[in-house]
Amino acid sequence: MALLPLLLSFLFGVLHIVSAQCPDYDAYSREMHEPYSEGKYQLSYQRPTAACRKFNSSDVEETIQDMQELVKDPDLFRLFENAFPNTLDTTVTWKGYAADDSTEELTFVTTGDIVAMWLRDSANQMRSYKSLLKADDSPDSLASLFRGVINLQARYILRNPYCNAFQAPTESGLPPQDNGYADTDKVTPPYNTSFVFECKYELDSISAFLQLSYDYYSKTEDADFFGKFQWVNAVQTILNVTEGLLIGTYADDGSVNESPYTFQRDSTSATETLTNTGAGNPVKGGTGLVRSAFRPSDDSTIYQLFIPANMQFSSYLGKCSKIMEAHDASLAQRMSDFASSVKSGIEAHGKVQHPVLGQIYAYEIDGFGSSNLMDDANVPSLLSAPILDYLDASDETYQNTRKFVLSTWNPYYMHGPVLNGTGGPHVGPGKAWPMSIITSLLTSDDDSEIVAGLQMLVSSTDGLGLIHESVDTFNASEWTREWFSWANGLFGEMLLDLRDRKPQLLQTSFQ
Repeated sequence: MALLPLLLSFLFGVLHIVSAQCPDYDAYSREMHEPYSEGKYQLSYQRPTAACRKFNSSDVEETIQDMQELVKDPDLFRLFENAFPNTLDTTVTWKGYAADDSTEELTFVTTGDIVAMWLRDSANQMRSYKSLLKADDSPDSLASLFRGVINLQARYILRNPYCNAFQAPTESGLPPQDNGYADTDKVTPPYNTSFVFECKYELDSISAFLQLSYDYYSKTEDADFFGKFQWVNAVQTILNVTEGLLIGTYADDGSVNESPYTFQRDSTSATETLTNTGAGNPVKGGTGLVRSAFRPSDDSTIYQLFIPANMQFSSYLGKCSKIMEAHDASLAQRMSDFASSVKSGIEAHGKVQHPVLGQIYAYEIDGFGSSNLMDDANVPSLLSAPILDYLDASDETYQNTRKFVLSTWNPYYMHGPVLNGTGGPHVGPGKAWPMSIITSLLTSDDDSEIVAGLQMLVSSTDGLGLIHESVDTFNASEWTREWFSWANGLFGEMLLDLRDRKPQLLQTSFQ
């Protein structure tokens, strides 16, 4: 067994040599490649050759073959064939073991066109394969990939829990990447750019670590793994950080509390920095909600009591308390109690009365009575609450909220002849994110809505056969990000969900 880490490192070294001969996928994904799909959209084939794929999984390959029999539309299948394996094909940039422990697996997963590891993105990229996950000690298994991402995220959180994106581990031999956008950043607590790529504090980023942990546990029941390395300490750190962010801007005597985190960036965009010398807009304490300086889009919050991230945090903190019971009963109880308290805060303060739709969840609140009514495409979103395991999609307040999100009442709902969906300030008005359409299908039981959504997705890739970040609702050839692995994986996850829930819809033709 002592030879296994050396062998794996050697194999990834060989892959690194091979990769030097492989095309740059950033450029590759902008081009058309034969064979094209046989439908009217003639979608490009976008998988690298087998030798150029970063990680190979027989389970994933078998699933693609099985889906070819179930998905009758050739364009829809081509989109699945390209998108579902995209994380494994292109973004498992390094896999190995910790320098100080030859049994601690590490997996460095990049976002796609940015060579850095976002906590949120990598957790969701792994979630794409949750349906195939099973207990497996093999280093070439999906389970090993999950363990490696969990271990590496734990390392990141222990050292810089307020940060959202990180450099490759030193063991990989990969050099740190320059983030020119962060050159002017003034952040407290400070960080080292050789370890951190960007340090925007987002509650959803550390919540994503909990989500990933529970995803692994729920499919493998491998509670022992979580006691072997740094997971317990990472959860302890998360609790310390989030409990510290329950405070409001002002103390009871009117004095200003010191903010645990501040962020300032020289930018012409208001969403790239925080007001009030980096502390953000004032927040009232005592709501039971945890503050978040930024959203999952990496845009700054207007009001820091960001409801979707609190939903995610409450959900997975509570679920992970079950894992912790095997390692620290006292800490498990603290997690469970905190999760319940946050949920109570959401239900007490996170709902507002809409004049037409009735009671809905607000996107953000400040605790003083102000609320921001909108939704953004990025998950966690209000639309995604059921897939965060926070509530059931049949919940009345959720259904009202869903109607709001998918209507022109939502200021970031984009519609036009190409596609209709939620966008956000990250790329601005007129650009709908396919991710939001995918999320709407994951949370829908309406066959006609699902078929219409699939039609929009399959027809709006500009022939490239990949899921873009955003698409102009009036011009499918105007889009952002050719290589966005999280969105590709989410599409694959959604189609597998339809296979299980509504297999008859996979027989639909979009010709």
